[in-house]
Amino acid sequence: MNNREAVLTAMNDQNEPHTVAEATAPGMSTMPNELPAAHARPDRFDRVPWAAVWVFIAVSFGLAWLVSLPLWLTGGADSPLLALLLPLLGSVMMFTPAIATLVVMFAMKTPRSERLRLLGMWPLRPAKRVVWFIVAFWFAPPLLVALVVAVSAGLGLVQLDLVAFSGFQTLLDAQMADLSAVTGDTDPTLGFPLPGIGFMVAVQLLAIPVGALINSIFAFGEEIGWRGWLLPALRPLGLWPALVLHGAIWGLWHSPLILLGYNFGYLDWRGVALMTGGCIVWGVLFGWSRLRSGSVWPAVIGHGALNAGAGLVVLLAAAGVEPDMGVVGPLGFVAWGVIAVLTMVLVMLGQFRREPELAAKRVRVIAQPQP
Repeated sequence: MNNREAVLTAMNDQNEPHTVAEATAPGMSTMPNELPAAHARPDRFDRVPWAAVWVFIAVSFGLAWLVSLPLWLTGGADSPLLALLLPLLGSVMMFTPAIATLVVMFAMKTPRSERLRLLGMWPLRPAKRVVWFIVAFWFAPPLLVALVVAVSAGLGLVQLDLVAFSGFQTLLDAQMADLSAVTGDTDPTLGFPLPGIGFMVAVQLLAIPVGALINSIFAFGEEIGWRGWLLPALRPLGLWPALVLHGAIWGLWHSPLILLGYNFGYLDWRGVALMTGGCIVWGVLFGWSRLRSGSVWPAVIGHGALNAGAGLVVLLAAAGVEPDMGVVGPLGFVAWGVIAVLTMVLVMLGQFRREPELAAKRVRVIAQPQP
Protein backbone atom coordinates (compact mmCIF):
# COMPACT_ATOMS: atom_id res chain seq x y z
CA MET A 1 0.00 0.00 0.00
CA ASN A 2 1.29 3.49 -0.83
CA ASN A 3 2.09 5.91 1.93
CA ARG A 4 -0.62 8.42 2.75
CA GLU A 5 -0.06 11.97 3.89
CA ALA A 6 -2.04 13.65 6.66
CA VAL A 7 -1.79 17.38 7.30
CA LEU A 8 -2.02 18.44 10.94
CA THR A 9 -3.05 22.09 11.41
CA ALA A 10 -2.56 23.32 14.98
CA MET A 11 -4.34 26.57 15.77
CA ASN A 12 -3.71 28.82 18.75
CA ASP A 13 -6.15 29.17 21.58
CA GLN A 14 -7.22 32.81 21.98
CA ASN A 15 -5.91 33.02 25.51
CA GLU A 16 -3.18 30.45 26.10
CA PRO A 17 -0.04 29.37 24.23
CA HIS A 18 -0.61 26.36 22.01
CA THR A 19 1.72 23.41 21.70
CA VAL A 20 1.67 21.16 18.68
CA ALA A 21 0.78 17.67 19.79
CA GLU A 22 1.22 14.42 17.91
CA ALA A 23 -1.86 12.98 16.26
CA THR A 24 -2.25 9.57 14.74
CA ALA A 25 -4.95 8.78 12.22
CA PRO A 26 -6.92 5.58 12.82
CA GLY A 27 -4.92 2.60 11.70
CA MET A 28 -1.84 4.73 11.11
CA SER A 29 1.45 5.12 12.97
CA THR A 30 3.60 8.20 12.54
CA MET A 31 7.19 7.90 11.44
CA PRO A 32 9.77 9.00 14.01
CA ASN A 33 11.08 12.56 14.00
CA GLU A 34 8.42 13.92 11.64
CA LEU A 35 6.87 16.11 14.35
CA PRO A 36 9.07 18.60 16.22
CA ALA A 37 10.16 17.56 19.65
CA ALA A 38 8.78 19.47 22.61
CA HIS A 39 10.65 22.74 22.98
CA ALA A 40 10.27 26.22 24.32
CA ARG A 41 8.04 28.70 22.55
CA PRO A 42 9.48 29.71 19.17
CA ASP A 43 8.57 33.37 19.78
CA ARG A 44 10.66 33.64 22.94
CA PHE A 45 14.22 33.17 24.07
CA ASP A 46 14.86 30.65 26.84
CA ARG A 47 17.25 33.13 28.44
CA VAL A 48 18.34 36.67 27.69
CA PRO A 49 20.94 36.70 24.88
CA TRP A 50 22.95 39.43 26.56
CA ALA A 51 25.73 39.56 23.97
CA ALA A 52 23.19 40.11 21.20
CA VAL A 53 21.29 42.66 23.33
CA TRP A 54 24.43 44.74 23.85
CA VAL A 55 25.28 44.56 20.14
CA PHE A 56 21.70 45.58 19.30
CA ILE A 57 21.97 48.61 21.62
CA ALA A 58 25.40 49.58 20.32
CA VAL A 59 24.38 49.38 16.66
CA SER A 60 21.02 51.15 17.03
CA PHE A 61 22.43 53.92 19.26
CA GLY A 62 25.62 54.32 17.22
CA LEU A 63 23.72 54.63 13.95
CA ALA A 64 21.26 57.07 15.53
CA TRP A 65 24.11 59.40 16.52
CA LEU A 66 25.73 58.94 13.10
CA VAL A 67 22.51 59.91 11.29
CA SER A 68 22.07 63.03 13.44
CA LEU A 69 25.75 64.03 13.14
CA PRO A 70 25.18 66.63 10.36
CA LEU A 71 22.98 68.65 12.71
CA TRP A 72 25.57 68.57 15.48
CA LEU A 73 28.40 69.51 13.13
CA THR A 74 26.50 72.51 11.74
CA GLY A 75 25.70 74.15 15.06
CA GLY A 76 23.53 71.79 17.09
CA ALA A 77 20.37 73.45 18.32
CA ASP A 78 21.47 76.65 16.58
CA SER A 79 22.07 74.95 13.25
CA PRO A 80 20.57 76.93 10.35
CA LEU A 81 19.67 73.56 8.83
CA LEU A 82 17.77 72.33 11.88
CA ALA A 83 14.25 73.00 10.62
CA LEU A 84 15.08 71.56 7.21
CA LEU A 85 17.11 68.49 8.13
CA LEU A 86 15.59 67.37 11.43
CA PRO A 87 12.39 65.86 9.91
CA LEU A 88 14.43 64.14 7.19
CA LEU A 89 17.17 62.81 9.46
CA GLY A 90 14.60 61.85 12.10
CA SER A 91 12.81 59.68 9.54
CA VAL A 92 16.06 58.00 8.52
CA MET A 93 16.99 57.47 12.17
CA MET A 94 13.78 55.48 12.71
CA PHE A 95 15.21 52.64 10.62
CA THR A 96 18.35 52.18 12.72
CA PRO A 97 16.69 49.66 15.12
CA ALA A 98 15.69 47.61 12.08
CA ILE A 99 19.34 47.54 10.95
CA ALA A 100 20.40 46.50 14.47
CA THR A 101 17.83 43.70 14.32
CA LEU A 102 19.27 42.42 11.04
CA VAL A 103 22.76 42.45 12.58
CA VAL A 104 21.86 40.36 15.63
CA MET A 105 19.70 37.95 13.65
CA PHE A 106 21.97 37.26 10.71
CA ALA A 107 25.49 38.12 11.91
CA MET A 108 25.01 36.72 15.43
CA LYS A 109 22.29 34.21 14.45
CA THR A 110 20.05 35.23 17.35
CA PRO A 111 17.75 33.42 16.84
CA ARG A 112 18.91 30.82 14.34
CA SER A 113 15.43 29.95 13.08
CA GLU A 114 11.76 30.94 13.39
CA ARG A 115 12.84 34.56 12.89
CA LEU A 116 9.55 35.92 11.54
CA ARG A 117 7.63 34.21 14.33
CA LEU A 118 9.92 35.59 17.03
CA LEU A 119 9.59 39.08 15.55
CA GLY A 120 5.79 38.72 15.55
CA MET A 121 5.62 39.40 11.84
CA TRP A 122 4.23 36.11 10.55
CA PRO A 123 1.90 34.24 10.43
CA LEU A 124 -1.02 36.65 10.77
CA ARG A 125 -3.04 34.02 12.59
CA PRO A 126 -5.30 33.81 14.45
CA ALA A 127 -6.48 36.54 12.11
CA LYS A 128 -9.35 37.72 14.29
CA ARG A 129 -7.13 38.50 17.25
CA VAL A 130 -4.40 40.16 15.20
CA VAL A 131 -6.79 42.27 13.12
CA TRP A 132 -8.80 43.50 16.09
CA PHE A 133 -5.65 44.56 17.94
CA ILE A 134 -4.44 46.40 14.84
CA VAL A 135 -7.78 48.24 14.58
CA ALA A 136 -7.76 49.06 18.30
CA PHE A 137 -4.25 50.52 18.18
CA TRP A 138 -5.05 52.43 15.01
CA PHE A 139 -7.43 54.64 17.00
CA ALA A 140 -6.44 54.23 20.67
CA PRO A 141 -3.27 56.42 20.74
CA PRO A 142 -4.93 59.55 19.22
CA LEU A 143 -7.87 59.08 21.59
CA LEU A 144 -5.47 58.83 24.53
CA VAL A 145 -3.69 61.99 23.36
CA ALA A 146 -7.09 63.73 23.20
CA LEU A 147 -7.82 62.51 26.74
CA VAL A 148 -4.45 63.91 27.87
CA VAL A 149 -5.38 67.29 26.38
CA ALA A 150 -8.79 67.21 28.10
CA VAL A 151 -7.30 66.27 31.49
CA SER A 152 -4.63 68.95 31.11
CA ALA A 153 -7.29 71.56 30.37
CA GLY A 154 -9.38 70.36 33.32
CA LEU A 155 -6.37 70.77 35.61
CA GLY A 156 -5.73 74.27 34.27
CA LEU A 157 -2.40 73.28 32.71
CA VAL A 158 -3.39 74.44 29.23
CA GLN A 159 -6.03 76.80 27.90
CA LEU A 160 -8.00 75.58 24.90
CA ASP A 161 -9.79 77.56 22.22
CA LEU A 162 -12.36 75.24 20.63
CA VAL A 163 -14.20 78.04 18.80
CA ALA A 164 -11.69 80.31 17.07
CA PHE A 165 -8.70 77.92 17.38
CA SER A 166 -6.56 80.99 17.93
CA GLY A 167 -3.37 79.07 18.64
CA PHE A 168 -3.56 77.21 15.36
CA GLN A 169 -4.48 80.42 13.56
CA THR A 170 -1.39 82.12 14.98
CA LEU A 171 0.74 79.22 13.83
CA LEU A 172 -0.69 79.43 10.30
CA ASP A 173 -0.11 83.19 10.19
CA ALA A 174 3.51 82.71 11.19
CA GLN A 175 4.00 80.05 8.52
CA MET A 176 2.49 82.30 5.86
CA ALA A 177 4.80 85.13 6.94
CA ASP A 178 7.82 82.82 6.66
CA LEU A 179 6.67 81.72 3.23
CA SER A 180 6.32 85.32 2.11
CA ALA A 181 9.83 86.08 3.33
CA VAL A 182 11.23 83.15 1.35
CA THR A 183 9.33 83.79 -1.89
CA GLY A 184 9.33 87.59 -1.68
CA ASP A 185 5.61 87.53 -2.49
CA THR A 186 3.37 89.50 -0.17
CA ASP A 187 0.52 87.15 -1.02
CA PRO A 188 1.85 83.57 -1.10
CA THR A 189 -1.68 82.24 -1.62
CA LEU A 190 -1.65 83.81 -5.14
CA GLY A 191 -4.99 85.46 -4.48
CA PHE A 192 -6.82 82.29 -3.53
CA PRO A 193 -8.68 82.64 -0.22
CA LEU A 194 -7.80 80.14 2.47
CA PRO A 195 -10.58 77.96 3.94
CA GLY A 196 -11.99 78.90 7.31
CA ILE A 197 -9.99 77.93 10.37
CA GLY A 198 -12.72 75.56 11.57
CA PHE A 199 -12.64 73.67 8.28
CA MET A 200 -8.87 73.42 8.40
CA VAL A 201 -8.93 72.04 11.95
CA ALA A 202 -11.56 69.48 10.92
CA VAL A 203 -9.38 68.37 8.02
CA GLN A 204 -6.43 68.00 10.37
CA LEU A 205 -8.45 65.82 12.73
CA LEU A 206 -9.91 63.64 9.98
CA ALA A 207 -6.45 63.16 8.50
CA ILE A 208 -5.09 61.51 11.68
CA PRO A 209 -6.11 57.93 10.71
CA VAL A 210 -4.58 58.40 7.26
CA GLY A 211 -1.48 59.90 8.81
CA ALA A 212 -1.26 56.88 11.11
CA LEU A 213 -0.97 54.57 8.12
CA ILE A 214 1.68 56.73 6.44
CA ASN A 215 3.66 57.11 9.67
CA SER A 216 3.51 53.35 10.21
CA ILE A 217 5.92 52.89 7.32
CA PHE A 218 8.58 54.69 9.34
CA ALA A 219 7.36 53.33 12.69
CA PHE A 220 8.02 49.82 11.36
CA GLY A 221 11.74 50.62 11.35
CA GLU A 222 11.59 51.19 15.10
CA GLU A 223 9.01 48.63 16.13
CA ILE A 224 10.70 45.68 14.45
CA GLY A 225 13.57 46.44 16.80
CA TRP A 226 11.94 47.52 20.07
CA ARG A 227 8.85 45.34 20.20
CA GLY A 228 9.82 42.84 17.52
CA TRP A 229 13.24 41.71 18.75
CA LEU A 230 14.26 43.49 21.96
CA LEU A 231 11.14 42.83 24.04
CA PRO A 232 11.13 39.05 23.41
CA ALA A 233 14.89 39.03 24.06
CA LEU A 234 14.38 40.65 27.48
CA ARG A 235 11.20 38.71 28.32
CA PRO A 236 13.11 36.02 30.34
CA LEU A 237 13.81 38.76 32.91
CA GLY A 238 10.11 38.76 33.78
CA LEU A 239 7.13 40.64 32.38
CA TRP A 240 7.50 44.02 34.08
CA PRO A 241 11.32 44.23 34.03
CA ALA A 242 11.22 43.50 30.28
CA LEU A 243 8.49 46.05 29.59
CA VAL A 244 10.16 48.82 31.61
CA LEU A 245 13.73 48.14 30.48
CA HIS A 246 12.94 47.97 26.77
CA GLY A 247 10.92 51.21 27.08
CA ALA A 248 13.82 52.95 28.80
CA ILE A 249 16.21 51.85 26.06
CA TRP A 250 13.73 53.12 23.47
CA GLY A 251 13.60 56.51 25.19
CA LEU A 252 17.37 56.90 25.56
CA TRP A 253 17.83 56.04 21.87
CA HIS A 254 16.10 59.37 21.03
CA SER A 255 18.85 61.38 22.79
CA PRO A 256 20.61 62.71 19.66
CA LEU A 257 17.48 64.64 18.65
CA ILE A 258 16.08 65.34 22.13
CA LEU A 259 19.31 67.15 23.08
CA LEU A 260 18.71 69.43 20.09
CA GLY A 261 15.43 70.56 21.67
CA TYR A 262 13.16 68.14 19.80
CA ASN A 263 9.78 67.44 21.46
CA PHE A 264 10.32 69.39 24.69
CA GLY A 265 12.60 72.33 23.94
CA TYR A 266 15.20 71.28 26.53
CA LEU A 267 18.86 71.01 25.57
CA ASP A 268 20.00 68.98 28.59
CA TRP A 269 19.19 65.91 30.68
CA ARG A 270 15.63 67.12 31.36
CA GLY A 271 14.53 66.44 27.81
CA VAL A 272 16.16 62.99 27.85
CA ALA A 273 14.49 62.18 31.18
CA LEU A 274 11.08 63.26 29.88
CA MET A 275 11.51 61.23 26.70
CA THR A 276 12.65 58.18 28.64
CA GLY A 277 9.66 58.38 31.00
CA GLY A 278 7.26 58.88 28.11
CA CYS A 279 8.69 55.94 26.20
CA ILE A 280 8.46 53.71 29.27
CA VAL A 281 4.72 54.32 29.72
CA TRP A 282 3.94 54.09 26.00
CA GLY A 283 6.35 51.15 25.77
CA VAL A 284 4.33 49.29 28.41
CA LEU A 285 1.18 49.84 26.34
CA PHE A 286 2.75 48.96 22.99
CA GLY A 287 4.63 46.08 24.61
CA TRP A 288 1.36 44.75 26.02
CA SER A 289 -0.17 44.84 22.54
CA ARG A 290 2.81 42.85 21.29
CA LEU A 291 2.63 40.20 23.98
CA ARG A 292 -1.16 40.00 24.16
CA SER A 293 -1.69 39.71 20.41
CA GLY A 294 1.49 37.75 19.65
CA SER A 295 2.03 40.15 16.73
CA VAL A 296 4.22 43.21 16.24
CA TRP A 297 1.77 44.85 13.82
CA PRO A 298 -0.53 46.44 16.45
CA ALA A 299 2.53 48.21 17.91
CA VAL A 300 3.57 49.34 14.42
CA ILE A 301 0.20 50.93 13.65
CA GLY A 302 -0.07 52.25 17.22
CA HIS A 303 3.31 53.99 16.96
CA GLY A 304 2.25 55.53 13.65
CA ALA A 305 -1.05 56.66 15.17
CA LEU A 306 0.73 58.22 18.16
CA ASN A 307 2.97 60.24 15.86
CA ALA A 308 -0.03 61.30 13.75
CA GLY A 309 -1.96 62.60 16.76
CA ALA A 310 0.98 64.03 18.73
CA GLY A 311 0.28 67.65 17.73
CA LEU A 312 -3.30 67.69 18.95
CA VAL A 313 -2.62 70.00 21.88
CA VAL A 314 -1.01 72.55 19.55
CA LEU A 315 -4.05 72.35 17.27
CA LEU A 316 -6.52 73.09 20.08
CA ALA A 317 -4.58 75.41 22.39
CA ALA A 318 -5.44 79.08 22.72
CA ALA A 319 -3.04 81.72 21.45
CA GLY A 320 -0.77 83.63 23.79
CA VAL A 321 0.66 80.83 25.93
CA GLU A 322 2.77 78.08 24.39
CA PRO A 323 1.87 74.67 25.86
CA ASP A 324 4.59 73.02 27.93
CA MET A 325 5.00 69.74 26.07
CA GLY A 326 6.84 68.24 29.00
CA VAL A 327 3.61 68.54 30.97
CA VAL A 328 0.67 68.43 28.56
CA GLY A 329 2.25 66.79 25.49
CA PRO A 330 1.72 63.15 24.52
CA LEU A 331 4.97 62.19 26.28
CA GLY A 332 4.60 64.57 29.23
CA PHE A 333 3.66 64.15 32.87
CA VAL A 334 -0.11 64.13 32.32
CA ALA A 335 0.24 61.41 29.69
CA TRP A 336 2.24 59.35 32.17
CA GLY A 337 -0.67 59.49 34.60
CA VAL A 338 -3.36 58.76 32.01
CA ILE A 339 -1.54 55.73 30.61
CA ALA A 340 -0.69 54.50 34.12
CA VAL A 341 -4.41 54.47 34.96
CA LEU A 342 -5.20 52.59 31.75
CA THR A 343 -2.42 50.11 32.51
CA MET A 344 -3.82 49.46 36.00
CA VAL A 345 -7.24 48.79 34.50
CA LEU A 346 -5.74 46.27 32.08
CA VAL A 347 -3.84 44.63 34.94
CA MET A 348 -7.00 44.32 37.03
CA LEU A 349 -8.78 42.76 34.06
CA GLY A 350 -6.05 40.14 33.85
CA GLN A 351 -4.88 41.25 30.41
CA PHE A 352 -1.19 41.20 31.33
CA ARG A 353 -1.44 37.51 32.29
CA ARG A 354 -2.33 36.48 28.73
CA GLU A 355 0.54 36.06 26.31
CA PRO A 356 -0.53 33.73 23.51
CA GLU A 357 1.69 33.09 20.55
CA LEU A 358 0.67 33.29 16.94
CA ALA A 359 -0.95 30.25 15.39
CA ALA A 360 1.34 27.27 15.12
CA LYS A 361 2.71 26.31 11.75
CA ARG A 362 0.98 23.70 9.65
CA VAL A 363 3.02 20.59 10.22
CA ARG A 364 3.08 17.82 7.65
CA VAL A 365 2.93 14.39 9.21
CA ILE A 366 4.07 11.45 7.10
CA ALA A 367 2.17 8.37 8.16
CA GLN A 368 2.45 4.67 7.32
CA PRO A 369 -0.15 1.96 7.64
CA GLN A 370 0.36 -0.34 10.59
CA PRO A 371 1.53 -3.81 9.65
